Amino acid sequence: MQINKGRKAYDDINITPMVDLCLVLLVIFILMATASVQGIKVDLPKASAAQSLVQPKTIAITVTTDGQIFMDAFPVTLADLEVRLRNAKASNPDVPIVLKGDRVAQYGKITDVLDLCRQLDLNKVGLVTGKPGPTA
Repeated sequence: MQINKGRKAYDDINITPMVDLCLVLLVIFILMATASVQGIKVDLPKASAAQSLVQPKTIAITVTTDGQIFMDAFPVTLADLEVRLRNAKASNPDVPIVLKGDRVAQYGKITDVLDLCRQLDLNKVGLVTGKPGPTA
């Protein structure tokens, strides 16, 4: 008695689901890699509870150790920063801004940027800090 008459064994593997899974993982990896705010690398101070303000259309302002100001990784003067922030506010009045100041940056430059944001009535300004860690 033959039970498997006319049937043949599975001798090949269907790789279509595996390729679909690989492509989905690739898309997720690409999206996650490009989702962070880009800018200049600075040594951030540590805070116990830092909340993320990363949103679409977030403006990143960075003050380096020597007091140089960057807006979205482009060096700017304080006057140029004012013009660019006015233009950004004209297109979106609630534009979120993240301010990254190096731990040993000139405090006066950081307060100048904060004062400029206050003068332009930009209320969504956040200071970026690093994750808490062991103190050295």
